[in-house]
Amino acid sequence: MSMKLVILGLLQEKDMHPYEITLIMKERMYDQMMKLQMGSLYYAVDKLAEDDYIEAVETIRSNDRPDKTIYHITDKGKALFEQLILQQIKKVDLVFHPLYMALALSRYIDQDKVEKVLEERIREIEHQVNYAYQVYEDHISVVPRSALHLMYGRYEHSLTELKWLKRLYEDVAARKLNDFGTPLSL
Repeated sequence: MSMKLVILGLLQEKDMHPYEITLIMKERMYDQMMKLQMGSLYYAVDKLAEDDYIEAVETIRSNDRPDKTIYHITDKGKALFEQLILQQIKKVDLVFHPLYMALALSRYIDQDKVEKVLEERIREIEHQVNYAYQVYEDHISVVPRSALHLMYGRYEHSLTELKWLKRLYEDVAARKLNDFGTPLSL
């Protein structure tokens, strides 16, 4: 997912300064739902402005702070935004979870260590599940349903991962990772 898509999308809501865009992205957990290099936001804004996808509409000057430039999406930017949205919806990517290869080969190391790390990971995912649901709940009255689907989807993905990790943990705790010929307990 490109930074440009997010910037253009948030500018559909209202004109804003890049720092305000950053705050909204963090508030809505966008930075946790896709790989975004927050440091590249200002570069992307400059590039979008250079290519006439957005335009500066106001500069707020202050004696004790740097100037703030407020941006507005142009018609050309709206067309690019639509194109980027449709490309993303069509795109099908394989999921490369960082745990997959480690899981496939974890039967060769000390299972006590695997069990301990999984316990920690489960606690972290439980926190993510609770946090994702809280973000969804907090935004019901302030964002459109399209954003609610995104937020609830993050919650459901976290919940699925938690269920998967707990099932894996049960097998590790029972020292079953070396077993052959038995289906998982689903």
